[in-house]
Amino acid sequence: MKKAAFIAAAALAAGGAHAQSAVTIYGIVDAAIVGEHGGPTSVPTKVTSGAASASRIGFRGTEDLGGGLSAFFTLETGAKIDSGELDASNTIFNRQAFVGLQGRAGAVALGRQYTPYHLTLTAFDPFGTGYAGTTKNLFPDSGTNVRTSNTITYKSPKLRGFDGELAYATGEQSQSSSAGRQFGGAVGYGNGPLAVRLAYNARNSDTGATGTVPAASHDMGRNALLAASWQFRWFKVSALYGADKGYNASPLWNYYTPSKGVRPTASTDARDMLLGFTAPMGNGSLMFSTMHKDDRTAFNQDATSWGLGYLYSLSKRTGLYAAYAHISNKNGAAYTVANNTEAGTGPTGYNLGIRHTF
Repeated sequence: MKKAAFIAAAALAAGGAHAQSAVTIYGIVDAAIVGEHGGPTSVPTKVTSGAASASRIGFRGTEDLGGGLSAFFTLETGAKIDSGELDASNTIFNRQAFVGLQGRAGAVALGRQYTPYHLTLTAFDPFGTGYAGTTKNLFPDSGTNVRTSNTITYKSPKLRGFDGELAYATGEQSQSSSAGRQFGGAVGYGNGPLAVRLAYNARNSDTGATGTVPAASHDMGRNALLAASWQFRWFKVSALYGADKGYNASPLWNYYTPSKGVRPTASTDARDMLLGFTAPMGNGSLMFSTMHKDDRTAFNQDATSWGLGYLYSLSKRTGLYAAYAHISNKNGAAYTVANNTEAGTGPTGYNLGIRHTF
């Protein structure tokens, strides 16, 4: 009898080991003094949220299902530290909301998720797509190029330095199986000081007919991105090259409207380039990049920018930062200096802030 009870207890303990779960609460609290200059509505000084990294709170969990298989989820919402509001109205988990399974062959997830294109930019941009020097200033890193709803993703395990990911977002529009859908992927290699990644994104901007509004048809918007970095002994150099082609491939997210002259126009054929570095300095990290957008349409609205930033670490979780960037616009282009969460209002801008992670 005692032997049977011992066997039953051992079986229950083994079953519990295969069903262990863990939930983590995490987040970022980021606020900065921001100045913007050069545009007709530029704000000289303001307090803003998430200039370096968007302020957020999230819940992340995993459960061991046994046999090398586990379930996972993430629920993440954004917040405006300057006002206490949600950073997107009528939403709760607007930043990320997905659930999936992970095993030896990789991970599959369903929900609202980042695109492989944006994840590649974040990994190789010296500013991590934040601060005044963000790639958002000239690269098309906004809207559904950043994250998509109704998305199915697959991420492979890393094998001899290689890995890949795929993403497919359903358009979910009535009377159309293709309108609004988006798909992309990335493949990369990292070994020693070298890291290389190639990403692709394709967006269908068609809209299906609704009521009295007729359907609208456009050509596909496509973004290809090649990124590389090399870690030297005490600094890392990064380079990015992007090609944007088609309708909505390079939407105008950060721009001002000039009082006269040629108006800024979204490019349907552009090339984006970046060269930058990060380097430890004192108790922090120095960031620098220069970018150029080559607009190959008849408008020829090119732009060149440069940015410089410094993050000083007070601890592993808390840091002070300063960043400055300037954009030179040509032929009616009117790109503004953005940051991680705001489009900006002028071609010159700076951030002085504090960021805490938990």
